[in-house]
Amino acid sequence: MNSLGRRQFIGSGTFLLSSMLVAPKLWGNPVADPSGPTPAFRLKPLGRTLELEDYYIWCSSPIWGEDGKVHLFYSRWKKDRGMSGWIRGSEIAHAVADSPYEPFVHQAVVLAPRDGFWDSTTCHNPLIKKVNGSYYLFYMGNSNGKTDTKRIGIAQASDLEGPWTRPDEPCLLPGESGAWDDHCSTNPAFVQGDDGKYWLYYKSWNTKEYEQSTGSVRGNRKYGLAKADHPQGPYRKVSANPVIDFSARPENAQLEDAFVWCQNGTYYMIARDMGFYNHAFGLLLTSSDGIGWSEPTVSYLDLPSYLHEGPAPKHLKRFGRLERPMLLLNPKTGEPQFLFGASQGGTAQTSTTVAFEILSYTL
Repeated sequence: MNSLGRRQFIGSGTFLLSSMLVAPKLWGNPVADPSGPTPAFRLKPLGRTLELEDYYIWCSSPIWGEDGKVHLFYSRWKKDRGMSGWIRGSEIAHAVADSPYEPFVHQAVVLAPRDGFWDSTTCHNPLIKKVNGSYYLFYMGNSNGKTDTKRIGIAQASDLEGPWTRPDEPCLLPGESGAWDDHCSTNPAFVQGDDGKYWLYYKSWNTKEYEQSTGSVRGNRKYGLAKADHPQGPYRKVSANPVIDFSARPENAQLEDAFVWCQNGTYYMIARDMGFYNHAFGLLLTSSDGIGWSEPTVSYLDLPSYLHEGPAPKHLKRFGRLERPMLLLNPKTGEPQFLFGASQGGTAQTSTTVAFEILSYTL
């Protein structure tokens, strides 16, 4: 990977960490294992910045507001549904903090399942973007509580407080039967391309492969790309093939939870590793055109490298992972300032938002 140099971001201010299941030890500047990869992002943990006693929290997408505050769009579902409750009954909510160093406060539910529509059983995977003075909230919905009806849609508002106009139809459908992406369209990642169009990256996999696979991870997740002349579409796929495909790798390697941004003429993707190195690291990929991507390197390490919270509760099988990585970019330069993610744990033994200040990075 070509190096674009190291840029420093030094934060100021203080952060009062909310109470947790186990009082954490914060590792400010973790040192990579000499025998392992060095992460591209040097992180200062800010802790679990959004916790709700009765909910699991996932998919935390931050954006700077016109009020100078940080607005967070996140998915949540009732605690009594367990970790798997996201697939049936998740809703998307809005929280606000005066700065990334402070706890977020829930404001309101923005999108909830609605009867008779493509998003009737869940609303999940929020991604908030501002384009030409309007706000676009990308998300995934489904209509049967299963993965095969997952579809991407886009709500729109002129203000972060809403009201939000919801689409009657999804903006991107799966491929035809037998295609690599015939199962679903999900996990939206959005960027304005250098060709004047709006680019939507999406995750999918093949239904037959999914149904016939065994083991803890079923199917092989890949990413496709679609483009549009307007942020809300219509979106058209650029190819019948995925732009990211690890299926030729051993151990069913793959990635998910991609977040894409463009900086100094280069496209970057941060994502969660699913077997390239392990299932707890973050990945970083680069591209000159947004279609051909580099070999992955490590963007961040496993969560215990930054937060030590004691042993995992028995019912939290993904404890120690940081998933759904999202960047809060500098509004003036477009450079990464903060990393947000989701991780199991917290006071209620569910899952919460976890935030980091990016002290420096190497791309």
